[in-house]
Amino acid sequence: MPPRTKSAPRTSRPVTITAVVDPVAALGAGTIDGSLYLYDTNRTEGSTGFGTLELRTRVRKGDTLLWNALPLECETFVALVGVDIDRRIAEPVRQIYPGTDIAFWTATVKQEPTQPVAYRLSFLLGAVAEPFIADLSPYLVGSAEAKERK
Repeated sequence: MPPRTKSAPRTSRPVTITAVVDPVAALGAGTIDGSLYLYDTNRTEGSTGFGTLELRTRVRKGDTLLWNALPLECETFVALVGVDIDRRIAEPVRQIYPGTDIAFWTATVKQEPTQPVAYRLSFLLGAVAEPFIADLSPYLVGSAEAKERK
């Protein structure tokens, strides 16, 4: 039997957080609540709450976050126009996919959260000038939170 070795530390990697929006339902209701479904690519590392407004994305210091939005109804305009989060944890920057006018947001996690860190996503839908912001918040969580929820 080979000798036990310490496992290699997990390297930083991109974590994509996707907001799936039903813009027709949100515009009809006048609120994005009930029409926003959040997912990320970090389930194997402990993320939970997939498909809800209270997604808990497991992150570590150095991870690169990428937020984007997808409409359920492709004929209705949807844009992610803001990510509001504690700047001590991450500083989101708006980016544009090359050759398009489609925006996304990126940030590097500055420190692993010791407590859940809530953030707010803002969206423009259809021709409405005021942003839609959900009442509930998704969170970034660290390893301690991810272990407790398993």
